[in-house]
Amino acid sequence: MARLRSFQRLAAHFVDIADFLLVYIEEAHPSDGWVSSDAAYQIPKHQCLQDRLRAAQLMQEGAPGCPLAVDTMDNASSAAYGAFFERLYIIQEEVVMYQGGRGPEGYKISELRTLHSATVPSSLF
Repeated sequence: MARLRSFQRLAAHFVDIADFLLVYIEEAHPSDGWVSSDAAYQIPKHQCLQDRLRAAQLMQEGAPGCPLAVDTMDNASSAAYGAFFERLYIIQEEVVMYQGGRGPEGYKISELRTLHSATVPSSLF
């Protein structure tokens, strides 16, 4: 959630040439599980898709205007992309052009600067 503003600025900058999608996956630090001391929200482990959809709305509020998808309860998207719990991808013509490290430590929007430094102002990061 802390990085959504940077992600939103990046999406706004490239709105004319790229499509961005947020995918909400299982909660990394559910309030009834492995709780994070700096969690902005108290979200319990999702018991059903409705729970996940409600939690995803909080993410949507953090990045308005960016399309949002929600992973299935069997976590198919998370497993396919190795998201656990945050990850950046650039996909062009069905080919993965960039795969960022696993979050939270490996999730670095600033790495995208090296991919397209000529057109991405550092203020976006």
